[in-house]
Amino acid sequence: MYQILSPVLFNIFNRPDTTQRVFEKIREGKPSKLYVAADGPRADRENEAALCEETRKVIQVDWECEVHYLYRTENLGCKMGVSGAIKWFFENEPEGIVLEDDCLPGESFFRFCDVLLEKYRYDTRIAHIAGTHMAKGKKYGDATYYFSKYTFIWGWASWRRVWQNYDEKLEQMDGFLEQGLFKYVYGKKKVTDHLISTLNLVRTNGINTWDYQYLFMNFWNNSLSACPNVNLISNIGFDARATHTEDANNKFAAMPLETISEIIHPRYFVPILDADYYVLKLEEEDTLTYFKSKVKRAIKKGLSIFAPARN
Repeated sequence: MYQILSPVLFNIFNRPDTTQRVFEKIREGKPSKLYVAADGPRADRENEAALCEETRKVIQVDWECEVHYLYRTENLGCKMGVSGAIKWFFENEPEGIVLEDDCLPGESFFRFCDVLLEKYRYDTRIAHIAGTHMAKGKKYGDATYYFSKYTFIWGWASWRRVWQNYDEKLEQMDGFLEQGLFKYVYGKKKVTDHLISTLNLVRTNGINTWDYQYLFMNFWNNSLSACPNVNLISNIGFDARATHTEDANNKFAAMPLETISEIIHPRYFVPILDADYYVLKLEEEDTLTYFKSKVKRAIKKGLSIFAPARN
């Protein structure tokens, strides 16, 4: 069994069943450093405090390991809870692997991250190492992974040097828009319009999340993501309990896990935009369905998803 070399951050919340499955994979790899972060229960959710407590009890470290805990008593939400945990992790570690409670890693995931974290440790062209292969059925190039502009976050790894530029309020976006720079990220207007609309929703708290800010950081730094040509993470959290992945029939739900026998590195540092376009096309229908459902729920409650959330 492969032993994990890098520190691992494990973000958990209120799902003891998926947490147990992911934790078993971490336990098999026996990292020497483990960081566990848990958001607090929401006051308006019945029985959530008990579920959060049950989930935290899953973490039973029975191997030699330096363990750090960040257990919140109050709920910060997806945006501040997850980003705060990642910030805490990289304040303590120069690099590492990040998993959430519904991102089930395959046996090759940790080795893939370890190798690339070391290889690109000082290479500022590379900002992100992804665990998922979202371009279902397609492979790009003759290497184990290809370069992308997109930061897929279902199981990933990165460095402090990257995260220190994280802009949770998207303050850099105004200048980026004023100078019309999105067209230089992706040449297709439909793609950039979709991304700008989504980022504006995030900025106005229409979507409570942390990951689009991370994606935008990759854009304005002109950085690359390393994406595997086989799938190393299966998202097992598509159900009614999820914040953003509620549809169990989603095409990206519980994708099969694959393995890597040998890591072959790409020779050229060029983002494969066709891969990004293909994945964005696959996501488009599901994303539109999600936004429409949010609008319908908001209208039903007499709210606007485009208005800033109240404190």
